[in-house]
Amino acid sequence: MLTLLLTFLPTPRGLGSEVLRVNGSTTVNLPVAEAAEILRRERGLRIVIDTQGGSAGGIALLGDGRAHVGMSSKPLTDTDRTRFPQVRFHETVIGVDAVALVVSRDVWDGGVRSLTRDQARGIYEGTFRNWDLLGGPDRRIAFFNKEPGRGTWEIFVHWLYGDARHAPPVSFPEVGGNEEARAKVASTRGAIAPLSASWTDNATTFALGLRLEPDTVVHPTPADLTAGRYPLSRSLYLLTDGEPSGAARELVDLLLSDRGQAIVRRHGYQPAPPPAP
Repeated sequence: MLTLLLTFLPTPRGLGSEVLRVNGSTTVNLPVAEAAEILRRERGLRIVIDTQGGSAGGIALLGDGRAHVGMSSKPLTDTDRTRFPQVRFHETVIGVDAVALVVSRDVWDGGVRSLTRDQARGIYEGTFRNWDLLGGPDRRIAFFNKEPGRGTWEIFVHWLYGDARHAPPVSFPEVGGNEEARAKVASTRGAIAPLSASWTDNATTFALGLRLEPDTVVHPTPADLTAGRYPLSRSLYLLTDGEPSGAARELVDLLLSDRGQAIVRRHGYQPAPPPAP
């Protein structure tokens, strides 16, 4: 799943400053890993990337001083800042992503192409247990929940309940990174899961539209994202302790350059919005 100088093992505190340690979101990892490879090849930088723990893991490792850069697909909260008062969190937006409700081919072929928020909430709370209640095939709904704390989970339940803290406890099977979530949906009949839209392949996994009104369905497409119509959109962040400097500054600058924004687009994300005047 990962590329470059990557490791799934915790990076020890003793590593010298010549190694840039980057931790966090599997969603943000895609363009970051490609940019890091460019910096390794062209600038000789050593960059170690780990996606274990997702966004929450990246925030925690940056807060604990075990990472130089955190990757997050969710914004920092007051709780994050209170937990790590010694850290001067600095957020850099490198792109914009859409979270989709992604289903397996049998659900898609069975006629389910969109859901309302109430229907999605009903699936999450167990009110709807069969796709035939939602216009689909007579098949049990197999919902895969993202691990709480991951950016994808937080934006999904925020859309459902207005605040992630209001999400009820559920007992669905949990998935971690995007690749695991996609593999579970692709290989399970009747499956659905929240997933970064850029990870769907329209062959084994399909992104549903969101029905906002009886005659209004929006999709995780560049057009609906740019127009602000799609509600499950989110910024993709690189987090540092204070303004990025050294190798972290080079990584940030590359990703915000025209070359870097082309990388962001190539991985299915929208470019970072221009800075506020």
